Amino acid sequence: MAYPPCKHYYTITIPQKPPPVPFFLHGSVCLQKAAGTVGPPHAIIGKNRAGRRCPMSQITKRALEQSLKNLLREKPLSKITVTDITEDCGISRMTFYYHFKDIYDLVEWACMEDAAKALANKKTYDTWQQGFIQIFHAVRENKVFVMNVYRCVSREQVEKYLVPLTDQLIMGVIAERSAGMTVREEDKQFIAQVHSYSFVGLMLDWIKDDMRAEPELLVNKLALVIQGSISAALERFRTDKPSAF
Repeated sequence: MAYPPCKHYYTITIPQKPPPVPFFLHGSVCLQKAAGTVGPPHAIIGKNRAGRRCPMSQITKRALEQSLKNLLREKPLSKITVTDITEDCGISRMTFYYHFKDIYDLVEWACMEDAAKALANKKTYDTWQQGFIQIFHAVRENKVFVMNVYRCVSREQVEKYLVPLTDQLIMGVIAERSAGMTVREEDKQFIAQVHSYSFVGLMLDWIKDDMRAEPELLVNKLALVIQGSISAALERFRTDKPSAF
């Protein structure tokens, strides 16, 4: 028996297969949050919070940082293991060690990242006070994290984290104030180091005192003490003309 030809036609749309997801993103809500979007992992690869492309290594590092901060709300740094962090983050230990040599390496990176954000575009003579105030506020916003680190590692180790940041701030000011002068690079570094120790010492004492004092008050007082000292030091160290001091 012959059947009449069918007059009805149907269009079938086959959904496209999403791009493959790196093994360490499978099931990792933490990494999705670090990238700024909670959703299918393939949708957030290579994007940061602002929607711009971001190296996957940075996304992974931020996710590990967030997991560490989450865990520090529950127990001290000395009790946290790499396994705790990777399980919270949803990645493998191998991925952790690809990015950091140990937990303290992660702590140092987190401190540097937070302070670098606070210092963005605040490295000039007219803006250094604002930059330093923002470092104080960044530390206070991460009080649980910072206090935990301060209690679990030596003061010298915390100082090691902070000195490079304040060095960057001071070197920006020195670069501006030394324009037109001939000053040896090692002398610029020495001037930065001396001022950096003042900043770091002030901040460490503030952390030890449970961050009670207002950052603006501390920085304004510091500014009164060191006002003009960088320019004066550069004048003494310059080699293109005899020092007036």
